[in-house]
Amino acid sequence: MNEKTKDMLGLAARLILGGVFIYAGFLKTVAPAEEFAYAIEAYRVVPQGFALLSALTVPWLEIYLGVFLIAGLFGRLSAGLAGALLAGFAGLLLQALLRHLPITSCGCFGASKGNSPGYELFQNLLLLGLAALAFKYGKRISLDALLESHEKHE
Repeated sequence: MNEKTKDMLGLAARLILGGVFIYAGFLKTVAPAEEFAYAIEAYRVVPQGFALLSALTVPWLEIYLGVFLIAGLFGRLSAGLAGALLAGFAGLLLQALLRHLPITSCGCFGASKGNSPGYELFQNLLLLGLAALAFKYGKRISLDALLESHEKHE
């Protein structure tokens, strides 16, 4: 694969992943936090009080990561954190499937979206692949690269 293809692949991965994170975070921030907290509690892995704290913080983390990914700012760190979040989300979905938990809304895109946990797991794994591409190839067409070239010229 040539360098231009890698650059375009990295850019596309950053833009798609960033857009998904902003969209998912936005849907959760405009809904009552209790809805997302309820979805978190359905996984039966965190205490009730921690679910509400997570419901208040995770959407903003998703939005900020999405903005950083699209801009290409802190690119590798942002892609790595997005990948870690997606791996964690996939782990939650997988354990819910293995335990046959009655998950009616995964909470991934707010409480209104009702895809099956299996479909959401598949979607998270695809997004994890995008995070890997963004991590590996997403630097050249980015604010990080622009700032780095500006520093070299000073």
